[in-house]
Amino acid sequence: MRGVVLHAPGDIRVEERAEPSIVEPTDAVLRVVATCVCGSDLWPYRGVEEVRDAPMGHEYVGVVEDIGPEVRTVGVGDFVVGSFWASDNTCEICRAGYQSHCVNRVLMGSIGTQAPLARIPLADGTLVATPKMPDEELIPSLLAASDVLGTGWFGAVAAEAGPGRTVAVVGDGAVGLLAVLAARRLGAERVVAMSRHADRQALAREFGATDIVEERGDEGVARVKELTDGLGAHSVVEAVGTQQSMTQAIRSTRPGGHVGFVGVGHGVSLPGEELFFSGVHLHGGPAPVRRFLPELVRLIWDREIDPGRVFDLTLPLDRAAEGYRAMDERRAIKTLLTV
Repeated sequence: MRGVVLHAPGDIRVEERAEPSIVEPTDAVLRVVATCVCGSDLWPYRGVEEVRDAPMGHEYVGVVEDIGPEVRTVGVGDFVVGSFWASDNTCEICRAGYQSHCVNRVLMGSIGTQAPLARIPLADGTLVATPKMPDEELIPSLLAASDVLGTGWFGAVAAEAGPGRTVAVVGDGAVGLLAVLAARRLGAERVVAMSRHADRQALAREFGATDIVEERGDEGVARVKELTDGLGAHSVVEAVGTQQSMTQAIRSTRPGGHVGFVGVGHGVSLPGEELFFSGVHLHGGPAPVRRFLPELVRLIWDREIDPGRVFDLTLPLDRAAEGYRAMDERRAIKTLLTV
């Protein structure tokens, strides 16, 4: 089959890969209907992470083609959405709602879902079936649930977004934009989207942002405090993963407030003394998307939310390199790849 491989920074190719098959009795093989390029794929693409000759992709929706003998909750022919972490959903950590830290977890990026077929480990714990085959218009939103929607949702939950709260979101990529959507669904009274890009600002407002802050760093912090009577936001979602974004998030949060950090950290360190005196709660990390998937699939199926709006570029799989370039150059928020 043809699949996406990153050979070196900037060197994305679509080339022959071996077709997957059942390896463990808990596996399923999925015929991928749609996949996409993630902002986290850009770290190795830019050479920030060391990756060579690696299959790419960890977001996916599709139809089950085959199942191992121990798979019980999904069957051949089911349309399914899966998390970017495979998890058994039965271990003690999973039962506590942290499937991204499952004792048997498998990172789907190590398998690579930017391909026509993908092996899904721990299928019972990882995959959630839709009620029936979805309408084509729902596929982008269901695909978003595989990672960026669930990650943005976790960021908002970790930040304790809710009624009466002001939530600030640092980062205007797909995760940040969907954290805006999540914060409003969770009842936030005010949502501040921090963005310098007109198209992303417009989408943030469609998702429920009440305020836009274009400033960054200390200027961005000052602007958030100006909007909140000098106190800072109750809840801040950090959705970038850089030193500047994390510092900005912590400093934008009022004492007693919460930061939900879901940007993949690169070169981030926390100043202990400043953190000690900030009085801010920190919680985050790789999102346990599987915790939220059943509810997110329901909201999408019932057309209560439309997170697929973050896909502003759709390309066939063979043009994946173009999709990576467009996101790297910020000409696209997120690229959907049709298979």
